Amino acid sequence: MTSPAPPPAPAPLEDAHLATRRITRLSVGVALVLIVLKAFALGASGSVSILATLTDSVLDLVASLATFFAVRWAATPADEDHRYGHGKGEALAAMVQAGLVFASAIFIGWEGIQRIFDPRPVTSGGWATGVVIVSIAITAWLVWMQTRALKKTGSMAVAGDRAHYAADLAANLVVLIGVISGAFLGAPGLDAAAGLVVAVWLFWGATGMLKAAADHLLDRAVPETDRAAVIHAVLADPRISGVHQLRTRMAGQVMMVQMHVDLDPDLTLDAAHAIVVEAETRVLSHFPAADILIHADPRGRVCPPSADTPPLAAPDASVSTADAEPRTAAPTTAPPKGPWS
Repeated sequence: MTSPAPPPAPAPLEDAHLATRRITRLSVGVALVLIVLKAFALGASGSVSILATLTDSVLDLVASLATFFAVRWAATPADEDHRYGHGKGEALAAMVQAGLVFASAIFIGWEGIQRIFDPRPVTSGGWATGVVIVSIAITAWLVWMQTRALKKTGSMAVAGDRAHYAADLAANLVVLIGVISGAFLGAPGLDAAAGLVVAVWLFWGATGMLKAAADHLLDRAVPETDRAAVIHAVLADPRISGVHQLRTRMAGQVMMVQMHVDLDPDLTLDAAHAIVVEAETRVLSHFPAADILIHADPRGRVCPPSADTPPLAAPDASVSTADAEPRTAAPTTAPPKGPWS
């Protein structure tokens, strides 16, 4: 029996940056096309639902442009003023996106309330319906492309962009219902109600985007499965008897890892260094874009943890390094560098 083919190797970090640049260009192009289509449909129909989704598409263009520039800035290498790199620029872009979506939700909600008290008929329903259907198809294709790029890159900026386009996809379905009810069922009030549904949906989506960006900027730890995978990779060497003071956070697409390990106090500095390097290599085999700093402690003479570092619980033996999905790879020509390099 032939053994199954090994999984494909993770893409190098530069390939991941290339993928984010491509998908952000595509996002800007799609936003421009949708604006033109919806502006035509609004002029023909006067639908508040179309107005709602057109407004959202204009803000999508602004957000996509912010993402377009943010991912390029975030991919620039570390410099003297930014020793951890510029990866958090992606989280800043996600916060900009969230703010724009909040503004869009408020505007659309206000317009919908106005139209409920002053309903207006929807004209040229056929054109409006056709434009909305085309918009749904284009948006669905973009979300699919962004999902593929996100699996390869893990980019927070792309994730934020995908989140609001996914919200647009659902919103366009609601708009389609509103246009049909206003144009063919003689119920323009339903068109205004559909605009309110869009506003609530956008507000909810923006809240999730804002939380994810804030977690990133406030250095929230990586998921527990990833932390356990790091610990298991380090403890795979029996010469390392313990791991403590583990700290993790994300800087764009790079996982920052710091920890202390317990080693035999009789080891030479050269031997201890070799053990630490091997541990770093094992972690990098599962998290290729990780930036790792390991401090060696003589067993029995552990450095006291800082006051803001809670004690590290023993890892669950049922969790292995296979549970963690590989992140984007670091270039193989040289080991990754961090602020301590």
